[in-house]
Parts: sequence; C-alpha cells; structure tokens
Amino acid sequence: MTKHIPNFVTSLNLFCGCLAIVFSFSGYLEWAAAMIGLAAIFDFLDGLLARVLNVHSEIGKQLDSLADMVTFGVTPGVILFELFNRALLGNYPLLPFFAFVITVFSAIRLAKFNLDTRQTNSFIGVPTPANAILVASFPLIMQYQAHWAGIMWTNIFLNVFFLIIFTALMSYLLIAEIPLFALKFKDFSFKNNSLRFVFLGISLLLLIICRFVGIPIILFLYLIFSLINNKFLKPNEI
Repeated sequence: MTKHIPNFVTSLNLFCGCLAIVFSFSGYLEWAAAMIGLAAIFDFLDGLLARVLNVHSEIGKQLDSLADMVTFGVTPGVILFELFNRALLGNYPLLPFFAFVITVFSAIRLAKFNLDTRQTNSFIGVPTPANAILVASFPLIMQYQAHWAGIMWTNIFLNVFFLIIFTALMSYLLIAEIPLFALKFKDFSFKNNSLRFVFLGISLLLLIICRFVGIPIILFLYLIFSLINNKFLKPNEI
C-alpha cells in the first residue's frame, strides 16, 4: 500500500485540476484559482512523500506529468481564455483562443522536463506550477484587491494588450534556457539552502503584506534570484 500513497496524492492534484477547469468555464474563476492552489500543495507533497517513503516509480513519474498537464497546463489556458472573453465583451470572438498558446507551451515544457537530465536539482525555464499559480492570482486580485496601492488591477488584467503580451511572454519563459533554482531540500541546513530560506522568508512577508498581489511579485523575485544566483553557482549545484 505504501508505494501507492504518492500516486494517490498525485491523483488528488489531477482531480483539483479537473474541478478548476469546470469552475473556470462556469465563471467561478476565484474557485478555479483555489483549486490550483490546492493542487500545487498536492504536487509538492507527492514528490516529498515519494522521497520520504523511497517509493519512486516510473508510473508515478508519468502520472505526475499527466496530472501537471491538466492542472498547470490546461487550467491556466482556460482562465486566460475567460479573462480574454471578459475583456473583449464578445468582440473578436477568435482572439480568446490565443490563451491556449500557453497550454501548448506548457506541454512542451513538461515534455522537455521529462527528457532533460539537467533538471534534476534545478529547473530550466519557468515551472508549469509557478506559471499556473501566477495566472490564478489574477482573478483573486480582481476579486479581493481590485483597487490596491492606488492601482486598478481589474483594468490591467482585463486589458487585451496586457493579456496578449503576458501570454506570449510566459509561453516563452516556460521553455527558455534560463536555469532557475528549485525548492527541493536535500537537508534543512541553512548553509546548503540559504538561497531557498531567504527566498521563502521574503515570499512569506510579501504574502502577508501584499496578499494576492504578492504572488506576481514573488515570481518576479524568483527570476531575479535565479539570475543572480547563476552568476555565483553552477545550476546543478543549486
């Protein structure tokens, strides 16, 4: 039974992704975002449990990739599709389908990850869960922090030009040859994980102070931290 525990948790990730898609098409984008957040927790736990229980398996790897494709590949495309529809108000009915470009590049990202031996201890390109969480933050910000720090966030996230540029940029970053550190702990010593601890500490502060607005800032810092870190450490040493 032990060997099936991580796969069961992965299946919960997939189930949350399915619910997120249904909520998105039903117009409940905030609930879809919540499901992505819950799925991200399951995605973290399945790998952790596999390492703790020492029950790695090829089927677990494949199941994890398929679950991630649905939850962190299809769902962000659906959320962006709905945001495009709201922004366009029925005009240019074909343009919202541009949102699914991010789904296509998520699939390419996951396929590359499965074959790329360089991504054992770090990532190359933005991970699909990070991209999905970023997209999921948009409806949460619009719902709970529409006007925050003097900025009308709804006007930004429902701006067609922003959505087009964002979709194109994140599609590129998913497959970009940019080494990014992974939040994988081989041990919990500060010496070997100083970058991770500092990043997690700053991220927690941003979430407390900025709430959902902190999520896009965290992803930006993640990119900056990784680029700076690449100047001092080889990616496979991170």
